[in-house]
This record gives sequence, structure tokens and C-alpha cells, in this order.
Amino acid sequence: MQDSRSLSRRDFVKAAVAIGGAAALSACQNRETPDLPQGPDDLSGSGTRQHAWNDALPTDEHGNHVPPRHHVVRLLDYQGEGTPTADERETVETALQSLERAYPRNHETEDGVAVGLLFTVGYTPAYFERFDASLPRTVDLPDPEPLAPFENPTPDTPDVAVHLASDYGSVVLAAEEALLGERESVNGVEMDADVSGVLTDADLAEDGRTRRTGFIGDGLPAENQDVTGIPDSEPVPEDSPLYMGFESGFAGSQATEDRVTIGDGPFAGGTTQHLSAIDLSLGQWYEQDSRFHREATMFCPAHAENGRIEGTGENLGASNQVADCADDVQSDAREKGVVGHAQKVASVRKDGQPRILRRDFDSTDGGQASVHFLALQSGIGEFVATREAMNGTEAASEGAVGQRTNNGILQYMSVERRGNYLLPPREYRAFPRPQP
Repeated sequence: MQDSRSLSRRDFVKAAVAIGGAAALSACQNRETPDLPQGPDDLSGSGTRQHAWNDALPTDEHGNHVPPRHHVVRLLDYQGEGTPTADERETVETALQSLERAYPRNHETEDGVAVGLLFTVGYTPAYFERFDASLPRTVDLPDPEPLAPFENPTPDTPDVAVHLASDYGSVVLAAEEALLGERESVNGVEMDADVSGVLTDADLAEDGRTRRTGFIGDGLPAENQDVTGIPDSEPVPEDSPLYMGFESGFAGSQATEDRVTIGDGPFAGGTTQHLSAIDLSLGQWYEQDSRFHREATMFCPAHAENGRIEGTGENLGASNQVADCADDVQSDAREKGVVGHAQKVASVRKDGQPRILRRDFDSTDGGQASVHFLALQSGIGEFVATREAMNGTEAASEGAVGQRTNNGILQYMSVERRGNYLLPPREYRAFPRPQP
């Protein structure tokens, strides 16, 4: 870690989260001292949906939900033989409840509302293969696979993915340490159990990272752009929440939590999660492409032509406003030689509604500018349909745009890994059976 005196507090906290471990936590706590209340003793009102975060998130002046700033995803494998036992399920559930009692989901601060700790626990198809029974038909959870002719990602097949998120780096680090048995208490609450005896770092193919970290929020990408994939000119706008320089997560372009929730069967109240690791290469994006081109390929040509985007796009309010150009993908490809990323994705909305709820975040894992693209949907097929629209295959067939060039933001991204997960309802989040 660099000399802490040369780093801003936010930059230092991001670096500590990326490094992890007890030393990073201690250093982070020296720079970040949130006065957090403890979580509730009575967890009976916690609800069914693990993924129901929106009620805990602050909103901006337009009503867009503001995501937690710091994220850690741990990919883990079950240590035992055969299938998990009742005692092992109880151990995992007790550990998770200890975290819930230690930290509030959110709390009031002088600046408004801040996220204390939110987390989810998901399970892959590989986890469920150890059981004789199959998942019910109401769960759409295929193995991960390439979703475009120009990609060849490595499939992620751990048993479990734990996603921890907070506005405080020290909280995600402490929660991670406690869950894995490295701390006996957090925020003044004793851990009644931890998962170190039943879960261990996943055995991933091709040196896949079992610990993935990241951040999202105004200023964080600009403060952390001295990495591979970003030009040396440090071009990321100071107020951008993401490396590519524009706002994301507009309420109007996000599926609702109701929309992504499984509605029927034993896992009703759960959802599915897709997690991609995507490397960014933004040299051309910032040093060769014009502002007009960036607006056209991120949103749609009409936005660029009509000057609809100011700065990072915060002026757009609660919608990226691409619904009006969603039907113009083919004609824009043919007549203007460029189509927009958001424009393509909007073209496959159902009944005018987005199919997926994005909770992605940027990362500097391995010194590489990247995105951990995390999406929630009622079934993985909804993500696949959205990704296929993003590919812009029909637009490329028009001949005026390439398979990746001028075809949204495809040419600036390389999908390295993909994984699919079931996030069960809260009552089954500890080692679920396929037919609970």
C-alpha cells in the first residue's frame, strides 16, 4: 500500500478494501471511523428477499437509488464430502445472523442516509449438482457460457458467492474477516459462529480471483485511474461514478426488485444473479474518440446530435431517455454508422420494462481497470436476452457498424469470466437443498 500520507481518505479506503486482511482493516479503521449503531436483536422482520436492498439505499434528487460505495465478493467452496449437514446449515445461518445483529442495513448521518452493511449469499449450478434431486423448473439457472461469438470467458464454478457491500470500507473488511473466522467480534457484537470450518476459497480454473473487490460512486474512479486500461492522461471525469465517465443505474433503466424476484415454487422470493469479470481498455475511448462519439455509443446517436447529455449525464434525471431511440437500432446502424449501448438494451424491454437489475461496480483488482458486472433477474434467460441485444448482431449485419466497432461499447470491454448463481429466499440462504 502506498504511503497513507499521499492518499486521500477515499482513495486509501479503496486501496485497503482491495488488499484485504487484518492489516488493511486496521489501517482503514485508522482513517475511517464511522459511528455505527448495531443491528437489531430481533431479526424476525428481516423479510424474505436477500436482494431487497432498495429500501436501505439512499436516493438522489431524482429518485435514483445510490448504490453502496465499497464491495467485496468472496467465491467459496463447501469443504465437506457429499451434501451439507443440518449442523453445517445452522453454522452458516448463525454466522450470517451475527453480521445482521452487528451492523444496521443503513443509518442516519449528517449528510443523509448511509449504508451500514448489505449482503447476499448465492449458489451455483455446480453446488446443486452434489444432490440427487434437481432444481425445480421455476428456477432458471444454467451453467455459465459464452454469450457472444467474440468472447471466450472462463466459467466460474465455485459453490458459493458472498457479496458484501457498504458505504464504509472498514465495514466490508470487518464483516469479511468475521465471517471467515478471522475476528471474534464486529462493531461490539460477538460472532456466535463463522464459516471457516465449512467453506474455503474456491478452486477456480485458470487462476481466477476468489476475492473480488470494487467501488462505485462520484469521484472514486477518478481517484483510482492509475491502472492498466486507463490512459496516462488520467481522463476520467472527477465527478463520474464509473470509469467510462457517465452516470449509470437510472431508475427508469433498472428492473424493479419485484420484477427480478422468482414468483413461484419453493424458491419464490429469491432471484438469480449473474456475475461477469470484464476488463476495460479505454485508451481509444478517451484519447481518440470524440465526446460526440462517446455519447452516441454509450446512449444513442440522437442523444449526441441533440446535446441531451451534460457532464456525466446527471441532468437526464431518473431515466437515460433512450426509449425514443430504442426502435432505431437498425436504421441508426444503416444510416449513421453507429448504435448506442443503452439504445440496444432498451430494445428488448418487456412491456416497456427493463429485464435486469444492475448492481455492478468498477475495480482495480490485479492493477487492471475492470467491471464486476453483477445483474439480478428472475431467471438467467432474462440476462441472456439482454446480453444478446447488447451484442447488436442485427445492427452489425447492416454493414455500417462492425461486430464490435461503433456497436455500443463492445470494443472497449473484454469479458474474462462468467458465473451464474441462485440467491435463495432468506430462509434457505444457508446451504439450500434443490427441493427445500
